[in-house]
Amino acid sequence: MKKNSFYLFFTLIFFMCFKINAEIIVLSKCDQKEDEFLKNEYILNLNELTMTRNYVYNEKTYQKHRITDLSIKKKNSYIRNIYEDDGKILTLKHGYPQFYTQIVFEKDKQEIFIKAVLNDIESFSKISTCKKLEKFDLQS
Repeated sequence: MKKNSFYLFFTLIFFMCFKINAEIIVLSKCDQKEDEFLKNEYILNLNELTMTRNYVYNEKTYQKHRITDLSIKKKNSYIRNIYEDDGKILTLKHGYPQFYTQIVFEKDKQEIFIKAVLNDIESFSKISTCKKLEKFDLQS
């Protein structure tokens, strides 16, 4: 019985000292050069290594995209896996080995870039500037 009590006590102390930290970065009110949105936000969960983008087109932009693609929805959301590299947060590569794109974030900056790579030649373009950046540290 004493042996079980010791293990239970040790386990409780271990979990009380062990804190789980999760950092979440929310970039909201983001504009883009070509499209206009009623809502355009990026949520970076650095604990789960996911990026969620939520957006709602305004009517003009929605109609512009709807002409060429009937599957376009006015309100949409998508999730991508992310990773950190050299102080930057990148989405996983989207495309083929010879040509791919990635969305690039920096933790304390409100600009969002796209990295395009064609045959090992990289280019960076700013795709958005967000008016609001919030950081949340969740502890449990």
